[in-house]
Amino acid sequence: MTIAEVAGLLDISPHTLRYYERAGLVEVARDGNGHRVYDAQAVRRPVFLTRIRLSGMPMPDLLHYISLVDAGGHTVPERLDVLVEQRDTTRRRIRELTLSLTAVEYKMPRTGARPGQTFRPSTPPVSTARRRRTSRCDGHSRQSEGS
Repeated sequence: MTIAEVAGLLDISPHTLRYYERAGLVEVARDGNGHRVYDAQAVRRPVFLTRIRLSGMPMPDLLHYISLVDAGGHTVPERLDVLVEQRDTTRRRIRELTLSLTAVEYKMPRTGARPGQTFRPSTPPVSTARRRRTSRCDGHSRQSEGS
């Protein structure tokens, strides 16, 4: 697989994969033209990296964990400690996010909307907002986003 194919599979950018490689988190073979070639083994680690990063593991902790993996089987107890700590952190975050979701869902019917009504932002996204002129304090005008 190419770097673009792996990036698409993992829903990350090729830049992120290159960063993981530069950081020493992954090793990827190259073809005769110097292009990265990801085999099944080379894809497994980025899959893990993206999932563990999504759980909120900081890069220094991730670098430490991968260094333990690369050091061999004698590091299994320390790796397990790292993973247990990350699991506990992830569970705590899930509880916090569940409380946040509950608060949002509690407030939604109190906005006066009908059940099943689609909620839309009150202002359009920046990418679709009309451009308008505004005055700056220095007397010059500039283009700004907004409506």
